Amino acid sequence: MELGTLAIQVLNSVQYGLLLFLIASGLTLIFGIMGIINLAHGSFYMVGAYLAWSLAEHLGSLWLAIPVGIALSVAIGALLEWLLISRLYRRDHLYQVLLTYGLILIAEELRSVVWGDDVHGVAVPVTLSASIPLTETLSYPVYRLWISAVCIVLALGMYWLIARTRIGMTIRAGASNREMVASLGINIELVYRLVFALGVALAAFAGMIAAPVSSVFPGMGNQVLIVCFVVVVIGGIGSVKGALVGALLIGFVDTFGKVAEVSIGGLRVLPDLAGMSIYVLMAVVLLWRPEGIFGRRLR
Repeated sequence: MELGTLAIQVLNSVQYGLLLFLIASGLTLIFGIMGIINLAHGSFYMVGAYLAWSLAEHLGSLWLAIPVGIALSVAIGALLEWLLISRLYRRDHLYQVLLTYGLILIAEELRSVVWGDDVHGVAVPVTLSASIPLTETLSYPVYRLWISAVCIVLALGMYWLIARTRIGMTIRAGASNREMVASLGINIELVYRLVFALGVALAAFAGMIAAPVSSVFPGMGNQVLIVCFVVVVIGGIGSVKGALVGALLIGFVDTFGKVAEVSIGGLRVLPDLAGMSIYVLMAVVLLWRPEGIFGRRLR
């Protein structure tokens, strides 16, 4: 593999991994802090992508569509938590699975009614439409670099919010002992509502910024959901740091698995079996650390 091609694949791996982290971090926050298994998380990613396409068409700019879409996503998340999710905190996980699976079906039907079943594309903003030359024949899109930069900034912002602020302290305390926090006069229901809305907004924002580099199509959230659960399992359930490491690992394994050529005993393993690579990685990690890389040790 030539040096220029290798550099492009590394950049693609980082960009894909960071985008996965943006989605998986919301899933990790919702489960790690609220204890909710949210199967509908991929649907919020899909809704974000469709909002980016629809709002960009009406407003004439992706830059205008993103803040409006984020505001709508936060409102949707807060409303869903108030109407549905808040009823599940003291119930068995089976109720959470059934309800959030129902939300997947509802989201798909609403998507079909509101936006139809066609495949759409979102134009890259003109300000980020250039490419950076890597060699005489190869270049890399500035927009993909912008995606990586935004994801890094948000990762640092989440760390600061959770680890360095009073709100973060309250969130961490609520994850450990909900009743104790409530007894101190803190509105834990409001805290959980904010956390769920933040998780929804992160997934939707990931869909918005990913829309220009991928198609907007029905069911796009289902595939992302499966990969994000793999990220969470590899990194450790409830660990945002683990989600970052797991997402980057999957980004590199998946990207290089599709371009590498590996044969064993005359059998072409890669890229023919590249789709299995992330699950093989998950199996290896779980054999090494059943709780995930940064998960709490099982006793």
